[in-house]
Parts: sequence; structure tokens; C-alpha cells
Amino acid sequence: MLTGRIGSDLEGFLAAEKNKVHNSLFRFSEWIKKELPARVSRPICYSVMGEGKRLRPILCVMAYRVSGGRLSPDIYDLAASVELIHSYSLMHDDLPCMDDADLRRGRATPHRVYGEEDVLQAGAFLIPAASLWAARALKKFLSNGPLKRKIVRKLNTAAGACGMVGGQYLDLLSEGEILAPKQLENLHRMKTGALLKTSLTMGGMAANAEQELLDNLEEFGHWLGLAFQIKDDLLDATSSTENLGKIPSDKIHSKNTYVSLYGVEGASMMAEEMKNKALDSLSRIDVDDKWLTLLTEYVLDRKK
Repeated sequence: MLTGRIGSDLEGFLAAEKNKVHNSLFRFSEWIKKELPARVSRPICYSVMGEGKRLRPILCVMAYRVSGGRLSPDIYDLAASVELIHSYSLMHDDLPCMDDADLRRGRATPHRVYGEEDVLQAGAFLIPAASLWAARALKKFLSNGPLKRKIVRKLNTAAGACGMVGGQYLDLLSEGEILAPKQLENLHRMKTGALLKTSLTMGGMAANAEQELLDNLEEFGHWLGLAFQIKDDLLDATSSTENLGKIPSDKIHSKNTYVSLYGVEGASMMAEEMKNKALDSLSRIDVDDKWLTLLTEYVLDRKK
């Protein structure tokens, strides 16, 4: 567990990075208000500006930095495009037709505030909006046209049927059924892992990293994504609404989780194994960066 000075250092680092991501999301919110009608932009801004870990954009920026990129507000804008896709997924996950959730991040879910129809449309608008925001950011610091298109395409692939949306669909289909271990891993590889892994890949690509480094970042993201999901399953099974900022619902909806398949103890052991595999992948990246190592530890030590 991260305690003492090291834990304090990571806490300070994450707070500073979250603030920079927050500033980018604020810039996006001001932009989207001018682009879309209020009935759509209001729920978008409400969701996007809510409290969150911002793990995906922080990973994107970290990958950019370890790949040799020079930090600027523009890379945070690119990283924020990943958070926009994540926000869309939460908006739709919470709808009555899916998890029917009342709370998210310690406050009312968007559809409880703005209504189901407007939030459904707002979530859908966030997908192309994220692509446009990424393209706007890349235009400011990257001159390689084909590479810019490749990065935006990477974002959309992770968000679409082969990634997060496909994972959401499999999750809905499997409610009330018992998945085999490989099926469960594939579901979460798509639903959670694809976007988290792509966060790292996009950061490396934006810094024009060599293919070997991109491959190692992608492998690191794969194992980190699985560790993150297993920890989420454990938190849903063992934490309270007050601690999580949402109502634990996996059991209510008969969802397939690592806890339902392996139990709390077994899932905890698997999470530790995935974390160690992520750290092993990280050791093959020829950079000296303590923050990626500490962030990997944080994924399992977090309380929400």
C-alpha cells in the first residue's frame, strides 16, 4: 500500500495532473456550448465536468512524456478526448435501459437531472465531439497528417464495436448468464481495457514513438486495464455507496464479474497478478519514470 512520503508524492502528482485535465475539459465545455443546442450541451458539460479519477487522460500524457514529447496544454486537450469517450460511456451506462443508476461520482446521474432523451442524445454527440476535439489538439502540435488521422482512428476504434461499445453490448447480453473465464476477460478487454490501453498508445503515437515502445506501452496498458477492472469488481462487491460515490449494482443486475466468478479472495489474487504483469511490461520500457510504477500500484490501492 502506498503510504508515507511516496504516497503523498503520488497524491500531489495526480492532483496536479487532474487539474490540468480539468482545465482542458473546461475548454472543451466552453467550445461545445457554442457548437450544440443547450438541451444537448448542458448534460454533456454536467457529465464531463463532474469529479473523476481522470486516469485515462493522465496515462495518455504520461506516455507522451516518456516517449520524448514536450508537455503543453495541447497534449492535455488530446488526452481529454479519451476522457470524453469515457464520459459518454458513463452517461449511457447509467440510463434506465441499462443500469438505471441514480448516483455517479457522488451526485445525481445526468438523466436524473436532464431527462433520459436529452442525455441519450448528448452521449451520442460526445463520440464525434471527442474526435473533433482530438483533431483540433493534434493540429496545434503535430504536422504529420497521416499520423494525426491514425491517432484519431485509434481513438474511435477503441470506442466502437471492437472496443468499448462492443464490450458494453456483451455485458448487457451476459446479464443473468455465467461466462467462462476467457469470455469474461474478452468482455472486459473490450469494455474497459481497450480505451485505457489506447490512452497510452495515443500518447506514444503523438510523440512519434518507435514501434517497439508503442508495443510495450500497449502491453502495459492491457495488463493495467485488467487489473483496474478487477479492482472495480472488488470495490463494487465490498464498498459502500458513500465510499464509491455510486450505488454498487453488479449483484443487482446479475453482472458477470471477477468476484462472481472467483470470489473476493480469488479476484484479489488475480488483480495482484495482473498488476505484476503490468509492472513486468513496464520494466521493458527503456525509461526511468517512477510515476508510471506508482500509478500501477495505485490502481489496486485506490478506495473508489
